[in-house]
Amino acid sequence: MTIVDMEIESADQVSPLPYARSYQVEALEKAMKRNTIVYLETGSGKTLIAIMLLRSYAYLFRKPSPCFSVFLVPQVVLVTQQAEALKRHTDLKVGMYWGSMGVDFWDAPTWKQEVDTYEVLVMTPAILLSALRHSFLTLNMIKVLIFDECHHARGNHAYACILKEFYHKELKSATSVVPRIFGMTASPVKTKGENLDSYWKKIHELESLMNSKVALFSSCVLLVYTCENESVLARFVPFSTPSFKLYQHMEIPSSTRAGIIAELEKLAKEHLFALSTLDLKSSTVNSIKKRLSKICSSITYCLDELGILMALKAAQSFSVSQNDFVLWGQLENFSETSIKKFCSNASQAILAYIPDGPYWSVANIERKLEPGLVTSKIVCLVESLLGYRSLEKIRCIIFVERVIAAMVLESFLNEILPTYNSWKTKYVAGNNSGLQSQTRKKQNETVEDFRKGLVNIIVSTSILEEGLDVQSCNLVVGFDPASNICSFIQSQGRARMPNSDYLMMVESGDMVTQSRLKKYISGAKRMREDSLSHSLVPCQPLPDDSSGEVYRVDSTGAIVTFSSSVSLIYFYCSRLPSDEYFKPTPRFDIDKDQGICNLYLPKSCQVKEVKFQGNGNVLKQAVCLKACIKLHRAGALTDHLVPDMVLKETVQQKLGKIHYDTEQPSYFPPELVSQFSALSQTTYHFYSIRMKSEFPGNLHFKDILLGTRVKLEDDIGNTCFRLEDHLGTIAVTLSYVGAFDLAQDEILLCRRFQITLFRVLLDHSVENLVAALDGLHLRDGLALDYLLVPSTHEQKASLIDWEVIRSVNFTSHKPWDRHVDCSAKDASCILHSKNGLLCTCLLQNALVYTPHNGFVYCTRGVLSHLNANSVLTMRNSVDGTYMEYYEKRHEIRLNFMDEPLLNGRHIFTLHNNLHMTRKKKEKEHDREHVELPPELCYVILAPISVDMIYSYKFMPSVMQRIESLLIALNLKKNIPKVNIPTIKVLEAITTKKCQDQFHLESLETLGDSFLKYAVCQHLFQEYHTHHEGLLSSIKDGMISNVTLCKFGCDQKLQGFIRNECFEPKGWMVPGQSSAAYGLVNDHLSESTNMYIARRRNLKRKSVADVVEALIGAYLSEGGELAALTFMNWVGIKVDFTTMMIQREPSIQAEKLVNVSYMESLLNYKFKDKSLLVEALTHGSYMIPEIPRCYQRLEFLGDSVLDYLITKHLYGEYPNLSPGLLTDMRSASVNNECYAQVAVKSNLHKHVLHASHDLHKHISRTVSEFERLSSVQSSFGWESK
Repeated sequence: MTIVDMEIESADQVSPLPYARSYQVEALEKAMKRNTIVYLETGSGKTLIAIMLLRSYAYLFRKPSPCFSVFLVPQVVLVTQQAEALKRHTDLKVGMYWGSMGVDFWDAPTWKQEVDTYEVLVMTPAILLSALRHSFLTLNMIKVLIFDECHHARGNHAYACILKEFYHKELKSATSVVPRIFGMTASPVKTKGENLDSYWKKIHELESLMNSKVALFSSCVLLVYTCENESVLARFVPFSTPSFKLYQHMEIPSSTRAGIIAELEKLAKEHLFALSTLDLKSSTVNSIKKRLSKICSSITYCLDELGILMALKAAQSFSVSQNDFVLWGQLENFSETSIKKFCSNASQAILAYIPDGPYWSVANIERKLEPGLVTSKIVCLVESLLGYRSLEKIRCIIFVERVIAAMVLESFLNEILPTYNSWKTKYVAGNNSGLQSQTRKKQNETVEDFRKGLVNIIVSTSILEEGLDVQSCNLVVGFDPASNICSFIQSQGRARMPNSDYLMMVESGDMVTQSRLKKYISGAKRMREDSLSHSLVPCQPLPDDSSGEVYRVDSTGAIVTFSSSVSLIYFYCSRLPSDEYFKPTPRFDIDKDQGICNLYLPKSCQVKEVKFQGNGNVLKQAVCLKACIKLHRAGALTDHLVPDMVLKETVQQKLGKIHYDTEQPSYFPPELVSQFSALSQTTYHFYSIRMKSEFPGNLHFKDILLGTRVKLEDDIGNTCFRLEDHLGTIAVTLSYVGAFDLAQDEILLCRRFQITLFRVLLDHSVENLVAALDGLHLRDGLALDYLLVPSTHEQKASLIDWEVIRSVNFTSHKPWDRHVDCSAKDASCILHSKNGLLCTCLLQNALVYTPHNGFVYCTRGVLSHLNANSVLTMRNSVDGTYMEYYEKRHEIRLNFMDEPLLNGRHIFTLHNNLHMTRKKKEKEHDREHVELPPELCYVILAPISVDMIYSYKFMPSVMQRIESLLIALNLKKNIPKVNIPTIKVLEAITTKKCQDQFHLESLETLGDSFLKYAVCQHLFQEYHTHHEGLLSSIKDGMISNVTLCKFGCDQKLQGFIRNECFEPKGWMVPGQSSAAYGLVNDHLSESTNMYIARRRNLKRKSVADVVEALIGAYLSEGGELAALTFMNWVGIKVDFTTMMIQREPSIQAEKLVNVSYMESLLNYKFKDKSLLVEALTHGSYMIPEIPRCYQRLEFLGDSVLDYLITKHLYGEYPNLSPGLLTDMRSASVNNECYAQVAVKSNLHKHVLHASHDLHKHISRTVSEFERLSSVQSSFGWESK
């Protein structure tokens, strides 16, 4: 053994805190040299000594050191208090731990994360003991180990177990490192009425327990540090004066008591009889009975010890709910209502014994009250308090034994005392009464109000005796005598104000109690004297514990002992699968005479029965230890000796910690991206885009050609789909027309044309046009390299309408330079425009821009009957001429009044034509059709028809669909061996947020059911010894959103997912330089490259949903084998090969169930008839002949039913909406349907169980089914 080297280097020396008292500094010096117990009065600053000690040795465990220190406290309420003190006085990183945080389910990595983060761990001792036993923490990692209230270290307390099981074991090793021990107590002895001569023995036992083998190592001498006399301490901490307060006990009249008790017994019988007439679960009935018994006991106690009035208050307190008071714990609503009704009736019964009338009041305590209303003990308490009435700001704690006494005294004193002064009373009670529990928040609020002076008197149980930092008091009253010397010293220590008093209320004539309390008074002095006189006596080694057999796991060092084996078995059983009718627990059959114990574990456990024969005193512990060993060897306990279910739950917690970045890439298909070619000729593959509608209109579709550098796959290049317009549906057909070589100047001309047209359509202005066309030339680098050009009729020499494309080069200034099908090339056809003089043959089909208002228009003809002098009809003003309008509205004077006006219309607005649109009239733009003076128009494109521009309006939506299909195609290429339609893959990667004509939800529902079925079948065969809880936990981990998302991301599925509604404004115009969009190459595989167009927000669940939808897509198109192939590719490894599972030796099924009847009913012949028995056996039927219950088969069968029904609905109703499919599935796949089918087939008659509640539930279900069967069907099971 090696003691932690606590000789601090001078450079590392940490000075005591400047406000430390002399005795605290002296105690610190002692503790720095050797293990020390500080024995000082309550309120003398023991915690500050511990803090200074930690500061002194902080260099040993400051991060990144793997070591740490532990501060142990006996109560949860002290964890926060001591941790806050450490944070306030040090810069150490402090962690806090208590049971309700769920630390029972933490594993080694979780604990490692804690000790890597924090330097001091403040916790209750049971947590450290458990972590040490499971080897999540080891003692050699701890540098300083502090025991607050260390007098608890005795017997089987966790303090003692830590020291005996670990500390002393390590002391025996020559190489082990043990921590510095520092204990704190106000009384090293915790005994009741023993001889004063025995105190040193108790102190020496505590010394030896907290440090042994002192004879071998001088540095191991344990020092109990205390002040040599009280005068030293008294200079800093005032002492109270203890005194007896005697009262004459007077019992309440016997007839009155007998009457009240009879009323309570009668009410209890009536309520219990009423319960027997109701159809309640046995657990509910037992819970109500147990609480009624406790309530009656509490009321009776108040009646005998405090009086009739206090008994009434007790009954009333049980009958009302308070926000800060958890009265019933975990009770059902019916149970709570039933108990409150009893308490209310009890209150009314007791109230009959309370006087009434206008002149009666309990507040006048000095006036003689009716016999029995309050006891003489209560009167004595009130008189004692009133003796201090002159202290307006009194601080007083009244210690009582029972919680109910604290509650009723608070109520009583708040009635009495306001008559005499302004004192306010509250109570504080612990959480282990079994009937009442006050919230920790309320406890802290009361203590804080006491500190601020808002509360003057606290009536408290022993919770305020030790540890809690409570305001010093003028007065402490022991209403009930202290149970032991430790309790006495701690409660007396609360009176720390100058001239404070400690009153001990004792019945006059009770010499036994008086004698015991007198021993307590002299015992404190005796303990101090004994501690000082024996301070140099070395500790004695602990004797070997012959009953301390230990099972240790070599790989981890985890242990289980006699003392921990029973709790571990119960904990293991608590993690097994259960239901409302059966809670798995171990069953013991003990024969002490024969020294034999049989342990029977639940059917879902891998070990069913364990036998032990030996010492009759430790049979239960021994058989549990043997069972723990068997469970570990069977794998049911991990190498850290925790249930396998806890390990799986920890895995689930870790899944939630897997990092996922919600900012994910959005892919763009490589087929539409390429490097600019430096060759004189570039080959493009052209596809005709033909649109057709059935709705009438004055606009007609023109064919447009899509040119790509690569030839598209056949299911993309020859496909059809539909668009939605406000007028109706548009059918789009894509067909391959051939490959053509284009010269560089032709490619540039095509790009200039499409950029010009699309920018104007997208922006409705020409502001961005110059920037988009700036520097347009063939150059190195990536670009969206595809063409969208107008098409001629097929009978012409060229499919590309070059005349329309060349309209982008409109630069003519002379009328005779440009004409299109113009028969009259004379002066009458020449009009003035912003471009100069133009022929009407150009202006009548053009895309023009009017600078005066920034609008863009399409022209479709010349209005020869209108000119600037024509009358313009105005809607909201007096009619005038066009010339007057422009002059008044735009301050423009028209110069060519005789020239005809142009017939124009506003440029078309782009929409998302991929989602369903209501067929309604599109909102008219303000004067959609307008008359335009030519001289105000700047021609952008001419000639180009309105029909052609109208057709180009739909191209962003068309290309969005083609881009999406290409993305789906590239994903499909990545998935080997199986080929399904690309449109099905696209459906699977399209989320509902896209608002497209289809989305993934139906496929997701189908894929989800198959995924669960495949995983369940795989797990059922792979882990044939695992119970249903473990199987479900593993399954949940395999199919959780976190796992599926990780699998999807590993295959880079996130980039393929479409999760945003198409917005034409954000569409990427082909031909513009790649710098505008920042395309980034993303290499997926040897054969697949994708381009990242941008990044977008994508939730983890969306990725998981797409994985399930793709499973559904491959299942629906290629069958189960195709779905399994995809699952294997994405990373979900399942073995679907059916194999025989090795089962337990065959049982005689015919003796347990009617096999022949069941086989005829099910129309199936079982090869292994034990499966039939297993399927019919409930967990409560614990007979050795049946090794398993139905839980494993239920696990598998549930997934099979879910999959078969979902597959049926999906195939039977192919046009069903995803929402309706989900509703129909929910209506069919539920317990109600299953139960009705079982009842209809009389399967319920063959279920093997031993649960009264289950029997009642089955009977009730059968009755309800028989009553309702004539008026309703079995939900989805009988519907078509």
